[in-house]
Amino acid sequence: MKLPTVRTPHGPSRLTVHAPDDPRAVLLLGHGAGGGTHAFDLVTLAAELPSRGIVVVLHEQPWRVAGKRVAARPPILDEGWRPALDRMLAEYPGVPLWVGGRSAGARVACRCFDERQAGVVCLAFPLHPPGKPENSRIAELAGVAGPVLVIQGERDPFGSPEDVRAAAAEAGGAQPQVVAVSGAHSFGPRSRADRAGAERLKRTLVTSVADFVLGTHHPAP
Repeated sequence: MKLPTVRTPHGPSRLTVHAPDDPRAVLLLGHGAGGGTHAFDLVTLAAELPSRGIVVVLHEQPWRVAGKRVAARPPILDEGWRPALDRMLAEYPGVPLWVGGRSAGARVACRCFDERQAGVVCLAFPLHPPGKPENSRIAELAGVAGPVLVIQGERDPFGSPEDVRAAAAEAGGAQPQVVAVSGAHSFGPRSRADRAGAERLKRTLVTSVADFVLGTHHPAP
């Protein structure tokens, strides 16, 4: 289900909602800088989590809605995201709101986290630009005053699972839960023949996120 577009200072953003009849939690997810809401992990979570009582809302940034090919700068991305937060809090009052996204979308969710939100789900958090570990973005991740899940590809050039764990430990404070999956920065099978790998990845994504979101505030009945 698509909600009406959400007004932002930089044009409309778009929300696509995948909702169960009796929601236990809401998960608002943003996309990366190199693509939209059709990414393998976003599509998988939107298809599978509603059956577990989780509303999945995919947020499309204004630059994508406008048909542009180049992502906006971080401050503009943040301004394109915050109205969606307000909209979800109004749509689902009293239901825990979890946030997150893929790559750049995960960074936006971390930067914009506040006490109204329950926690952050980061899909392929870009810890640093490829080949430049000195330009770390761990401060964004470490700045979240709530639980954080990071699902990271073992060969991610933007930072491996171990890189994320080590950087978070050095930064101090609450430590994220890091789940390693096969692959690099983009999740999903590289060929149609890799069906077994795709199914394993789907199970890991769905189970990890569902357990994280429902387990923290909603023990299984």
